[in-house]
Amino acid sequence: MPLAVCVEIEGLFVDLPPRPRERFTLVGCAPDGALADLLDRLPAEDLGTERAWLGDVAITEPAPSPGISPSWSGEDLGDVVVLGHRPSRARVGTVDIDLDGFVHVHNRTDALVRPGKVAEFVVLGGDGTGYGTCRDVSGVFREQAPPPVPQVRLLGCRPEPPLLAALDAVGQSTRASVRRRRIRAEVHTIAADGSAHRVIDVVVSGTVESGEQSRFGNGLLDVTVDSDPQEPLPTGVLDILTRWRHGPPTQKNMWSGYGRELRHQWAMVAAAHHSVAQDRPAGTRYDLDGRFVTDIEGFYCAIGEAINGPGGYFGSNLDAFDDCLCGRFGASTPFRLAWHDSTVAREHLVDGYDRLRLAPAVTMEYLLGIFAEHGVEIDLR
Repeated sequence: MPLAVCVEIEGLFVDLPPRPRERFTLVGCAPDGALADLLDRLPAEDLGTERAWLGDVAITEPAPSPGISPSWSGEDLGDVVVLGHRPSRARVGTVDIDLDGFVHVHNRTDALVRPGKVAEFVVLGGDGTGYGTCRDVSGVFREQAPPPVPQVRLLGCRPEPPLLAALDAVGQSTRASVRRRRIRAEVHTIAADGSAHRVIDVVVSGTVESGEQSRFGNGLLDVTVDSDPQEPLPTGVLDILTRWRHGPPTQKNMWSGYGRELRHQWAMVAAAHHSVAQDRPAGTRYDLDGRFVTDIEGFYCAIGEAINGPGGYFGSNLDAFDDCLCGRFGASTPFRLAWHDSTVAREHLVDGYDRLRLAPAVTMEYLLGIFAEHGVEIDLR
């Protein structure tokens, strides 16, 4: 059931400062492999620089006995640099190693729970090779962070019964009234033709704090919600949503002027507008305009439009792209793809580390390999 129809919502689209790097310590560590080699060969002045870069690091538990399932899936760190090391007090002959980088989380407010039954941690490289063991890890596990935007405001709101019930409970102090004030709802945009489309990864979630008459008109309310911890989307998403107000774009490459994050959000909007299409027959030829494929997000936007026209969707990450190649997204494999201006992708989609995604970069060769697995014939132009 709808919660409300609103003219605007404040607090869902906010430009936050870049996520700060985090600091971790491997306590009582017996380093091995590439980590031990790095500590042995680098002088102190090189620690904390690119020469002391490790890339991806996984923190997990020792392998359980055969037939026993792991009690904890571990945590992944990305873009890790070694800052320094010193003898450890935790165990004779070991060292404490200071690192910085980022924990892989859905958003920066996520809690990470320390596993209760793990007495020793295993440290692995991004390729699964051993980096050693340690008695403890500091800086990784944490409580849920407070919301970066504490309140969301539903402006010019016409509340439906669930929201009216929450507003009726404002000012009451019983546990039941607090529960009634709790709301959680997905956010949809209403297009000019009256159709509604979900804004993926955007929810209003929290406790209704107040409601007052709105400047947007008689009978409308401005409702304030104390927000649960979550990251807002960047304000540029509002520009994308405006471009789609009258339906999908009528020309290709309207996404080309955006940076990587907003190109990803363009693909998310395209996904929200995509309906299950009847696949065109196997053997059909498609043309990919490669002039703006300067990053992996640009590839997803371009392949979506190659298959399904302006504003088309054909994946927004590697798993989704592979799913689309399996059918029900506009094309039956095998098909033919003429990749125009392919030298742009050849120059940009190269080996390296993707600091936005905290993962090895997706290369053009890797994408061509996925196409080949599905029998897609590529004509690079």
